Amino acid sequence: MQKVLLCLLLLSLPVITDAKTATEIHYQPLQPLLSGVTQQYPLLQQALASPEPHRLQIIYTQVDRDADNNPALTYYQYGLDNDRYFYPASTVKLPIALLALEWLAEQNIAGLNTDTTMLTDAATDWQTTQTNDSTALNGLPSIAQYIKKILLVSDNGGSNRLYELLGQDFINQRLAAKGLTHSVINHRLSAPLTAEQNRQFNPIRFVDTKGKPILALPARSTNQQYINKDKPTLGRAYISGNELINSPMDFTDKNRLSLADFDGVIKRVIFPQLFTENERFNLRPEDRALVLHYMAMLPPDSVNPLYDATQYPDNYSKFLLFGGKAQQIPPHIRIFNKTGWAYGHIIDGAYIVDAQQQIEFFITAVIYANVNDILNDDQYQTDEVALPFLRQLGEYLYQHELQRPKKHKPDLAEVITITASNVEID
Repeated sequence: MQKVLLCLLLLSLPVITDAKTATEIHYQPLQPLLSGVTQQYPLLQQALASPEPHRLQIIYTQVDRDADNNPALTYYQYGLDNDRYFYPASTVKLPIALLALEWLAEQNIAGLNTDTTMLTDAATDWQTTQTNDSTALNGLPSIAQYIKKILLVSDNGGSNRLYELLGQDFINQRLAAKGLTHSVINHRLSAPLTAEQNRQFNPIRFVDTKGKPILALPARSTNQQYINKDKPTLGRAYISGNELINSPMDFTDKNRLSLADFDGVIKRVIFPQLFTENERFNLRPEDRALVLHYMAMLPPDSVNPLYDATQYPDNYSKFLLFGGKAQQIPPHIRIFNKTGWAYGHIIDGAYIVDAQQQIEFFITAVIYANVNDILNDDQYQTDEVALPFLRQLGEYLYQHELQRPKKHKPDLAEVITITASNVEID
């Protein structure tokens, strides 16, 4: 696994002393800006005309720089509601990855880094092991390789291994301490396990290149139950096995990541200096650079793993501005993002940069595309509605940014440097 050697380059801006806390964020209404949407954006127009079935929530954030290139953010929202539950799907993988890096930095053990071999063992007959990784250059699993696959193609296995490394107590207590209080992460993804099983975590070993132990974690568990106390339900019916259950599906024991919290996670990565020290993810410069590198990288540019561009095109996980049919993304546009899709919810949170036009902005959005309101029947309108909506939302706000006057053009040299060659460095 290669080391990303750009650890001090991206967005290395001075710390701002009057940084806002998450609780001090003030949102302006986005509706007036969206009122200009025309038939040029048909799916966006239709969804805005009838937002309730789509359960739309949108956060758009403008970035303005001062004479010293320090950023200031102006937040806009549409339909934002921290108490309105939606299933966050793979978006939870981003905070899990960041917390794994935070945990790693705190160990402060010689030889233990993102590339160190991480071996996952099993303490029960239902837990699974991971002692090799054919996608890695050396054939061995590591935190860096897991994060790479999480950010490139939203790999479930890698996220589950990091979840097992951290455990629910570490994940949920750290998120709450950072002010991300509308979040619950309490289960592995795409793994049919009970709530009790998801409170048990595999034993894990880190070993050096000769197989010598560096750190061993025993099997662990938690008695604390991290649940959605409001007991949310979704849908009018759902499929369980081959049976149609004619009642809403219970999400009490499912993950939660409100749109504001998800948006906050992304901004803590891009502009950590805008948050108080306690609210940031405590990442070493090289670890933050690794995350930023793979948030922006496109699957066809990866070497290990090597992704088939037919199955994983440039826009595979770039929904805002480019969602829909396979297409290439211009090299002067970089999107640092994380997506998720499940149970009819399609979500994307992105920091979008156009180095050629010298514009930068954030969009975080969720749309529910499930006309029959039945969960698990795979009859979602992802391609027909959700992806075109997100693409057109991105296009509309991109055009707005092109026209929006700015007192100071942003210096995007750091972005250009880290993404000048978005191809993997071995």
